[in-house]
Amino acid sequence: MSVDAATVRRIAHLARIAVADEEVEHLKGELNAMLAFVEQLSEVDVTGVEPMTSVTPMAMKKRVDEVTDGGIAEDIVRNAPATEDNFFLVPKVVE
Repeated sequence: MSVDAATVRRIAHLARIAVADEEVEHLKGELNAMLAFVEQLSEVDVTGVEPMTSVTPMAMKKRVDEVTDGGIAEDIVRNAPATEDNFFLVPKVVE
């Protein structure tokens, strides 16, 4: 894939970037170099390679999935002007 000057201007417009006319040729070369690198990456044979989440092998830390109240409900509502049974009380605003 090759980027032309019109495409550079369109990309700049979509990205809301002001690009002077003398910068278009330079950006065209930069974008074409990036696309060439991506095309080069697609040539790599990755059959049999498992996806990785990190470059170093590690196991994710897991915890038991338990539903709790967090144990700090009193701390959360402590500064509220009005509470009841660890819930915030708010004035009625809709009639």
